Amino acid sequence: MRKRRVAALWLLLFAVYASTLGMHAFGHSEYGGAEPHYLLTAKSLVEDGNPDLRDEYAQHAYREFYPYGLKPSGSLTNGRANEPQGVGLPLLIAPAYAIAGAKGVEVFLAMVAALAVALAYLLALRVVPDPWALGATLAVGLSPPLLAYSTAVYPDLPAAAALCGGLLFALRIPDSPRRRTGWTAFAFLALLPWLAPQYLIPGLAVALFGYLAMRTARRPILAITCLEIVGFSTALYVGVNEGLYGGPTPYSADAPGVTATGASFPGGYIERAYRLVALFIDRNYGLLRWAPIFALALFGAWIVWRERRSGLARAIPSLRVEQTTAQLFAVVAGAQLLVAAFLAPTMTGSWFPARHLVAVLPVAVPLVAIGVRRLPRVGALLGAIGVAASIWVYLAVRVGDFGWVKPLPDAPFGPLTSLLPRFAHGTTYPFVLAGAIGVALTALVAWTELGRSRRAPAA
Repeated sequence: MRKRRVAALWLLLFAVYASTLGMHAFGHSEYGGAEPHYLLTAKSLVEDGNPDLRDEYAQHAYREFYPYGLKPSGSLTNGRANEPQGVGLPLLIAPAYAIAGAKGVEVFLAMVAALAVALAYLLALRVVPDPWALGATLAVGLSPPLLAYSTAVYPDLPAAAALCGGLLFALRIPDSPRRRTGWTAFAFLALLPWLAPQYLIPGLAVALFGYLAMRTARRPILAITCLEIVGFSTALYVGVNEGLYGGPTPYSADAPGVTATGASFPGGYIERAYRLVALFIDRNYGLLRWAPIFALALFGAWIVWRERRSGLARAIPSLRVEQTTAQLFAVVAGAQLLVAAFLAPTMTGSWFPARHLVAVLPVAVPLVAIGVRRLPRVGALLGAIGVAASIWVYLAVRVGDFGWVKPLPDAPFGPLTSLLPRFAHGTTYPFVLAGAIGVALTALVAWTELGRSRRAPAA
């Protein structure tokens, strides 16, 4: 029954995602931002066997899928135009490009996106049963960010599929500490640096969990060999980048003066602390502005933290397993939140909003499911708002003058969107609001801990 449900879920999501083929990103182009660069590198790999794009730019080969002028990104390395987007995603999509061009790539990525959400459903079942797990999965899978990125030529949802696959097998290690389980989990994690180096950070949380689980199961040799899988992949990745880009990451090929994060240490990173709030509530790129269902992911994470502090799991072994599992999801999602807040050069660009969090949106499905189980009516309402927003955006792009990148409609709040804060230079109120929210959350945690410490002696 479960396999049939997962297969049906995958087919439904694939059909929905594939229906976005042919829709414009902006103007007359179906691709925006770095998408044409990824496609051009894939084309070069298929036709020339290398990622050097000098001849592709000279021949305007990008005209096959991009109707405007396309400028090279980054700088030449050893006389070659190996662009800083990296070679990992182009390698992944090259077979699809060889078969059916750019449209074939979109179909393939729609399959991968549907797989990521289907794996997220299996993860959600580890902490809550149906119908909450399935409802949360559908609410997330049919939300605007997932719909927008399902066929976008970016590494985010392939990274989400790798993270979910790694999590799914890593969580099996305590019950099945075998080579097949461990090696499969770490093989998924080994893919992450090739998609983008920042994905190693949430992947490390999964790797640490798997390693400790194997050590607890008294499989130290297996634990070391699993780490070697990720270590070998990372070392190979660095070696390939040294040869292609002149440094350990593709960012080494960036234009002079351009850095991977765009911030100076330490002040530039400290100034980005407001993003921890803005990533959720900003009028333009905030996640909750487009998919309010993820408010229940924050609520679910709060429930997990509160139950952990209650100590009830010490008396109920099954609850302990569920809490450990949910905590791992929260840590992985939180790691990517920190990456997005402090390491991303900019929050906005030629892409659909919330891009920097897309890789962990499927990972957040179990946390959403926990929140939906506690607040089913709120979950139904927020999920319906998200689905309605997806329909709104879909129709606006398909039959209107809007695009996945720009201009965007006012879904899902219409004129009420103007009430949301806009974090921009020259404004003060949004940053004060972000600081107030941070202080309030800190005070809430401190008050909770103080109350627990006062109750401890009486217990």
